[in-house]
Amino acid sequence: MITLAIAGAAHIHTSNFVKRLQERGSAVRIKSVWDHDAARAQKNAGALGADVCGDARAIFDDAEIDGVIVCSETNRHEELVTAAADAGKGLFVEKPLGMGAADSFRMAAVIEQAGVIFQTGYFMRSSPAHRFLKEQVEAGVFGTITRVRGSNCHSGALGGWFDTEWRWMADPAVAGCGAFGDLGTHSLDILMWLAGDVESVTATVGALVARYPGCDEFGEGMLRFKNGIVGTLAAGWVDVANPVSLLVAGTEGHAYQPVISKHVAGKLHHDGARVSWMSPGCSASSEAGSVRARRGHRARRARCDRPRNAAHGFPRSGSVCIPDESAKGL
Repeated sequence: MITLAIAGAAHIHTSNFVKRLQERGSAVRIKSVWDHDAARAQKNAGALGADVCGDARAIFDDAEIDGVIVCSETNRHEELVTAAADAGKGLFVEKPLGMGAADSFRMAAVIEQAGVIFQTGYFMRSSPAHRFLKEQVEAGVFGTITRVRGSNCHSGALGGWFDTEWRWMADPAVAGCGAFGDLGTHSLDILMWLAGDVESVTATVGALVARYPGCDEFGEGMLRFKNGIVGTLAAGWVDVANPVSLLVAGTEGHAYQPVISKHVAGKLHHDGARVSWMSPGCSASSEAGSVRARRGHRARRARCDRPRNAAHGFPRSGSVCIPDESAKGL
């Protein structure tokens, strides 16, 4: 059994973490919950059958606790992460890691020095669709990649998601960023995972409805990667849909990921996703467990089962398939 603690429960995703931890049953024990807001700490501790901790230091000093989940406001991360790493605790930290580059690099240095297990909240790397595309990029299937595009948008500012309980997330002085950073960081992580380090960047951000004074609500960036790939990145809280979340284009292949999703009260629910693949002479797209591939006037049907995520027990966000022999292994 792994024994964990929660240090900070302010983040909008905290309830999802609580649900996942509950689903783990006897494999995981949550011993303590701390938050500077006592009522918030009590709420989450009660849901997990854990103790309320009045001082975060007690979590780091507790030898029974193996790891710490940090879901506090971003401006509290450095103090909590540094103390946990110094105490030898494994860490999961919500994104963004820091308020900027300086404190993020300081935390990274402490974590590396301590040698603890660490992950920040970039869950998109675990998507089967993204893992598949990563494999295809590394295998050179796209030929020379010319451009990539990431988009991560929802209607949070239009719907007032951050009006009350999560108001701090629309205050860059506390959150470290506004809409463009909040959602764009996920897409940037995937783009850099696929295309490598960025050489130069330009972007624009703005506020459309100005619901949260001093906070941007959307942004669009253009990136040039060190290997010559050109990328674009869109992110914001003023979109009623986000139809295509990822695109990869090359001289020998082209892939895009349409996403059908529903956002309710600040929570993202995936109804399904699809990756479509096109290369000279043939194309394929996966949806609803099967794919039809076409080459000229001939058509054949290849099975493309939608596997389940073993760790969480819910359908994966997308299945992927490409034509010809490679489809057989999916």
